[in-house]
Amino acid sequence: MIDVKQLKYFVTIAEEGQITKAAQKLHIAQPPLSQQLKQLEEELGVPLFDRKAKKMELTAPGKAFYEKAKQLLRQLDDAVAEVKEIEEGTAGTLSIGCVKSCFYYLAQAIRRFHEQFPNVTFHLREGDTFSICQLLQERHIDIGIIRLPIDSADCDVIRLPGERYVGVLPAQWKTGQTALCMRDFADWPLLLLHRVHGAGQYERVIEECRRHGFEPNVLCECPDATILLSLVAQGLGATIVPQSTVALFRLPGIKVLEIIDSSMTAEAAAILDRQRYLPKSARTFLDVLQTAAARAAGGQH
Repeated sequence: MIDVKQLKYFVTIAEEGQITKAAQKLHIAQPPLSQQLKQLEEELGVPLFDRKAKKMELTAPGKAFYEKAKQLLRQLDDAVAEVKEIEEGTAGTLSIGCVKSCFYYLAQAIRRFHEQFPNVTFHLREGDTFSICQLLQERHIDIGIIRLPIDSADCDVIRLPGERYVGVLPAQWKTGQTALCMRDFADWPLLLLHRVHGAGQYERVIEECRRHGFEPNVLCECPDATILLSLVAQGLGATIVPQSTVALFRLPGIKVLEIIDSSMTAEAAAILDRQRYLPKSARTFLDVLQTAAARAAGGQH
C-alpha cells in the first residue's frame, strides 16, 4: 500500500534530480530513501526514473505519477490547513501579492485588519498583474490584488471599486492650470505604466489619447509607479495614473491635477485560486479589503 511518506519522497527526488540531494532536503539517510523508491516502483510495477542518465530523469509513467502525486499532496495540505483552522481561528501568516498602483488599498486594509486580528502576520510580494497571477498559480500567495483586465480562467475575480485617473506634472512646470483636459497631454512627453506582459493601463491611456484626437509622445514605459513618479518629479515628463497611486506615493516635486474630460476608470480586483482552499484569515481580509477600497473610492468624490 502506497503511503503519504512515499509520495513525498518520490516528489522530492523528482524535483531534486538526485537521491543524494533529495536525502539532504528530507534530512534522512540515502539508503532508506533509495529503498523507499524501490518499494514504490515495485508497488506500481513500473520504473519511475531513468537511471542511465547522469541526472535521475522521470520516465513517461513517472511524469504522469509525479503530477498526480503533487496534486494529492496539495489536497492533503489543504485538508490539514482547513482542519487546523477550525481550532486556531484567524492566526498564522497571510501571503498577499499586490501591484504597486494598488498599494493604497492594501495598506489601508492591512492597518484595519491588524487592529482586529493582531496574531496574523503578513508576507507581501510585489509585481505587475502577470507576475501576481503566476505567484497565485504557483501557490506562493493566498490573495492577489491586481489591475484589470486579467487573462486567467483559473482565478476567481472579486472586483474592487473603480477610481479616476489623474494627471501628474512636475511642480517646476508653471502651467497655471488647476485642472487638465486630455488634449493638454498632446504637448507633453508622457511617462506611462506598462505591464511586463499583456495589456492593461498603458493601452487604456493610449486609447483615451487617440479618442481625443492625438497620438501621445510616450517618452518612457515602466511597470513601477514609484519610478514613474520619481521621473516626473525630476521634470522629465507628465504621467497619468490612478488617483490612489499618488495618494500613497506623494513625492515632493510633483503636482496632481484632475482630468475633467476623461472617461477612463482604473479598475482593481482581488484574485483567488478557485482550486485552492482559502484560509479563514484570507476570507476575513477580503471583507476588510473591500470595505477599505470602497471608502477610498468614496473619498475621491
